[in-house]
Amino acid sequence: MREKAKAQAGMLYDANFDEELLKERAAAKELLYEINHLRPSQHSDKDRLYKKLIGKLGERFLIESPFHCDYGYNIEIGDDFYANVNLVILDGAKVKIGNHVFIAPNVGLYTAGHPLNIAKRNAGLEYAYPITIGNNVWIGAGVSVLPNVVIGDNCVIGAGSVVTHSIPPNSLAVGNPCRVIRTLNEEESE
Repeated sequence: MREKAKAQAGMLYDANFDEELLKERAAAKELLYEINHLRPSQHSDKDRLYKKLIGKLGERFLIESPFHCDYGYNIEIGDDFYANVNLVILDGAKVKIGNHVFIAPNVGLYTAGHPLNIAKRNAGLEYAYPITIGNNVWIGAGVSVLPNVVIGDNCVIGAGSVVTHSIPPNSLAVGNPCRVIRTLNEEESE
C-alpha cells in the first residue's frame, strides 16, 4: 500500500521519506512561494494560484499572505471565506471549511500527529485525521485545531484556544483545552 493511501485511511504513514509525498509537498511549496511573494494589489494572480493549489475553493475568498499548507489538494473551502495572516493548514488529511468562515491571524489547522512510540516517531511515521469546520464559524487569533476535530455550525472559538475535541454547533468555546462556555442564543446565531 502506498504511503498516500495509508494517510487517507488514517493509518501510520511515512511523511518524511516517501518520494511521492515529498514531491507533492515540494510542488505545493513552489505555489505557496509564488502566492506569498505577490504584491497585495495582484489579486487576480493570487486567486488563480489559490485555485491551482487548493482542492476545492468556493466563491468570494480572501486569504491574506503569508499562507502555508502541506499539499493543498486536501483542503476544501466554501463560499465567503476570509483568513487573516499566517494561516497554517497541515493537510495530510482532509480539511473541510464551510461557508461564511472567518479566521483571525496566526491560526493553525493541524491534521497531522506523531506516535508516542519513539522508534516509530524517529522512523518518520505520522498519522493524519480530518478536520471539519462548519458554516458561519469565527476562529479567533492564535487558535490551534488538532486532528479529528469537528467544529459545528455557528461557533465562535476564542483567541488562543487549543481545540482538542469536537465542538457542538452554536457554541462559544475558549481555552486550553478548548471547552464550551455557553450556547449562543438565537439572536447571536442568526
